[in-house]
Amino acid sequence: MSLIITPRMSEKTYALVAAENTYVFNVPLGANKIEVKKEVESLYSVRVEGVKIVRMIGKTKQSNKKRSRPTIGKRSDFKKAYVTVKKGQTIPVFTTPEEEKK
Repeated sequence: MSLIITPRMSEKTYALVAAENTYVFNVPLGANKIEVKKEVESLYSVRVEGVKIVRMIGKTKQSNKKRSRPTIGKRSDFKKAYVTVKKGQTIPVFTTPEEEKK
């Protein structure tokens, strides 16, 4: 089974990469730790030491449009996977432009 995983790019993610060698990905709601580990190892050719998964509940938002009643909607739920890679290995998607020039 091939999972579609996408990297999450944010300041917090880059801080985790620098401090703990941990990368963050968006994964499907049905994915588990074993599937995520196998997929990351096959896609990026790295050794995964650990995976933590967090299920994020979508926020409820209110929309106010002119001349109509306020409507309430909900953002979709999603999962995040925190993947810790073996020390000394990196995933090239998360490198900054300054690191690529060196």
